[in-house]
Amino acid sequence: MSILVVMEQQGGAWNKMSWEALAAGVELGKALDRPVAAALLGSETGLEALEAELAAYGVERVLSLRHSLLGEYTPDGYALALRQLIQRAGPLLVLLAHTYQARDFAPKLAASLDRAFISDVVGCRVDDGGPVFVRQLFQGKMNADVVFAGGPPYFVSVQAGAFRADRLEKGGAPAPIEHPSVSLDAAQIRTRPLERFQEAKRTVDLATAEIIVAVGRGIKDPANLPMVEKLAQALGAEVGASRPVCDSGWLPLERQVGSSGQTVAPKLYIALGISGAIQHLVGMKGSRTVVAVNKDSSAPIFEVADYGIVGSLFDIVPALTEAIQSSS
Repeated sequence: MSILVVMEQQGGAWNKMSWEALAAGVELGKALDRPVAAALLGSETGLEALEAELAAYGVERVLSLRHSLLGEYTPDGYALALRQLIQRAGPLLVLLAHTYQARDFAPKLAASLDRAFISDVVGCRVDDGGPVFVRQLFQGKMNADVVFAGGPPYFVSVQAGAFRADRLEKGGAPAPIEHPSVSLDAAQIRTRPLERFQEAKRTVDLATAEIIVAVGRGIKDPANLPMVEKLAQALGAEVGASRPVCDSGWLPLERQVGSSGQTVAPKLYIALGISGAIQHLVGMKGSRTVVAVNKDSSAPIFEVADYGIVGSLFDIVPALTEAIQSSS
């Protein structure tokens, strides 16, 4: 029995979190000595480039589900198509990224097969020959080990930043690409896709940002934000914020990082004047490198930082910005 990773694409572009799910699948595959297959869904044409890219990454095979009713995402269409694939392939484990889309259809898919679904997993290991999954409880204050009761297939989604997509290695030869048949009827699709929702034109998906400069209440006044934005611009970064900054209306809610905001996993996360409450750490601890600037040497943010600077951000940020600008 294999491990099946369901990849997510929209309009011919991958959701980058899918590569993290694939990294989790490859890691578990090695630990369990199981082959890993990858699936993607889409319309009858236009998937060739995505199939070829996926086939290069050391999977046993690529399963491309093509159908005119899968060109636009619907929970009914995706659940029905994947159910047919899973019943045919009989995987041990079905892995997905914990995206908005997966949260929409994965519980429906698992329930249709009378199986449980473990969501938002941050880690995994193998004990006594079986997989054990780690979930966070109470806004990250505790970790719980979770195992499945009953038989496979098991359904799991992985949290953004929990697994390193950059550790994926390409295989020696491309994996075979298969096109399993999918039987769908328009009468089975009970929802009609409309224009994708976007809160505002300025809406930003911080989960896709490679560099984030985040600011906390240490900024003291919204009039000081341009200093932070100038640093972000010099780095080619997005600006994030802790909850107090967004609650005060200094930055829009779409910029909030944390348990009640976005979960991010950039290559570089710079935390300016952020104390490091657990609610914020939950949202950014998947960051590859964390740089913290805070005048309080005992601030909890320093416990997760790779580099810490104790001092006033009003002295450090302008100097850092100037140094970056002069070196570029």
